[in-house]
Amino acid sequence: MNAPLSLDAGPPHAATVVARIQESPTIFTLQLRLDDAAAQAAYRFAPGQFNMLYLVGVGEVAISIMSDPEDRNGVGHTIRAVGRVTQGLAALQPGDRVGLRGPFGRGWPLQEMGGRDVVLVLGGLGCAPVVSVIHYILRRRERFGRLVIIQGVKHAEDLIWREQYDRWSKLPDTQVLVAADQGAALWPWHVGRVTALFDLASFNPERAAAMMCGPEGMMRVAAEQLLARGLPESSLYLSMERNMQCAVGRCGHCQLGGSFVCRDGPVFSWGQVKALLAHRGY
Repeated sequence: MNAPLSLDAGPPHAATVVARIQESPTIFTLQLRLDDAAAQAAYRFAPGQFNMLYLVGVGEVAISIMSDPEDRNGVGHTIRAVGRVTQGLAALQPGDRVGLRGPFGRGWPLQEMGGRDVVLVLGGLGCAPVVSVIHYILRRRERFGRLVIIQGVKHAEDLIWREQYDRWSKLPDTQVLVAADQGAALWPWHVGRVTALFDLASFNPERAAAMMCGPEGMMRVAAEQLLARGLPESSLYLSMERNMQCAVGRCGHCQLGGSFVCRDGPVFSWGQVKALLAHRGY
């Protein structure tokens, strides 16, 4: 078996776009494969980590990995086109090439969650760090207890992977709860705040773990509700977002209190960030 490989030092390694999916008007997924076959075979990552994707003459951007670690066909990145680099990435088609460095950061502690119920809270348009956990658990279903997926979006049209949510909701020991602040015609789920769904979530807090990503205000309220249900603080984890530019804690752009999100996160325990989340805009 090839030893795990991290491409986090030196210049970016060449990778080719092998598939592209337009998920919504502003969100797309790129499946990348490293051009060096040995590097592709040896490359490893953990759910929750991210890569740096580089476009020649444009720049570099941190993008979460959303594929399963055992999928050897490529590395998936779901991206929202909001800036210069991501808009450049949005123009890529299969056969085009990018630079890749990574993986970086600390992922989810999934090895500690065997046999436990898992509650996943997603807020926003993609939340790839938690979607990667869904893929991970479903491919290893016998290792975990009940799976609860709670997703919130502002507008019904913002929900991508709708077919996947429908499919997940029909699986054994799986509960899917979705809310949109603003609904739409034929919207089958809740209309209103996602935090209204927590009373409907069915899990055993004494043997559960929770992972979440999304707007910090939403995560703070969600954490308070889960803890009020009896979930231990030590079983609650969050993926934080900041402006990550260097990926190794040197530039300081992603500082969060005394930590750097790129180096010390992006996954943090509740105990590490609860004091920081108490202050808006920290």
